[in-house]
Amino acid sequence: MNLEEYKGVFVFAQQVDNKVDGIAYELLGEATRLAAPLNAQVTAVLVGSGVKDLADSLAEYGADRVIVVDDPELKEYRTEPYAHALASVINEFKPEIMLVGATAIGRDLGPTVSARVATGLTADCTMLEIGDFPLVPVPGKESEQKHNQLLMTRPAFGGNTIATIACPNNRPQMATVRPGVMQKIEPKKGAKAEVVEFNPGFKPNKRYVTIKEVVKAAKDVADIMDAKILVSGGRGVGSAENFKILEDLAAVLGGTVSCSRAVVDSGWKPKELQVGQTGKTVRPNVYFAIGISGAIQHVAGMEESDIIIAINKDEDAPIFDVADYGIVGDLNKIVPELTAKLKAEIANK
Repeated sequence: MNLEEYKGVFVFAQQVDNKVDGIAYELLGEATRLAAPLNAQVTAVLVGSGVKDLADSLAEYGADRVIVVDDPELKEYRTEPYAHALASVINEFKPEIMLVGATAIGRDLGPTVSARVATGLTADCTMLEIGDFPLVPVPGKESEQKHNQLLMTRPAFGGNTIATIACPNNRPQMATVRPGVMQKIEPKKGAKAEVVEFNPGFKPNKRYVTIKEVVKAAKDVADIMDAKILVSGGRGVGSAENFKILEDLAAVLGGTVSCSRAVVDSGWKPKELQVGQTGKTVRPNVYFAIGISGAIQHVAGMEESDIIIAINKDEDAPIFDVADYGIVGDLNKIVPELTAKLKAEIANK
């Protein structure tokens, strides 16, 4: 493999029902940042059927070029045709870096494509940087240290440690990133990108799944990733019924209730409300951590909140290490009193 042939930072621009997912814009923002020290171009790869019109929105969020793979076989997501499309783009255009969202689609597509193009994949990255690898040169082997590598950082061993991984000998360097981890850039209205239409040809085979029907479930759960104020509860809340006091606080503030993994595992709240390494990454203006100890797995999903307010009876709980404000005490007394005072303040305005 001639590594010098591989240039540019590519993003898989996920779309569903001809609507670009927010993760695509987040990854374009990160790609723009990574491309700067490499003096590289940012390319979005748009795969679907009848999706060419979406190219302009990708340009506004940082894409210099949009490669469009448009074919009727790509109308709905299926592993085989989508993997064929993205792997063909990689083989043809040779990106140095390939970023994919760690969504339900990306978690299926990324590993399949990385295997086909014979490269590595680092999953669920929380930080990406351009730098030297190894991070510290091996004594006597300083000349072997490689520069301008994609350094991919992710939690490892159940979140108990952080690993920085590189792929120095293969290209592209591939990573998946969870929604909410990276930030979008400010869109440039009216920006245009070079649009390249590419179709590798699709011949259905025994690995093509036939979709008989698509049934969309009606969601009655708010998307916590969009919330400006989150009132999050952990095991310390005590029971599903006791979440009522958190719901009352959220109602007064115009916020949304979320929770930790322990709450989901106990069956008190649905998975859609879980914050953390195995849940969702959130960035609200205000995050209440109530009855949450502050394990690293949970903190990974909310530490970028603007203001963190912790309420816990254990003064040594790790959550206080990341909180901007902390209250030590019984949440059953503190939360209702806080709710009552806020309600009174609002009524007096």
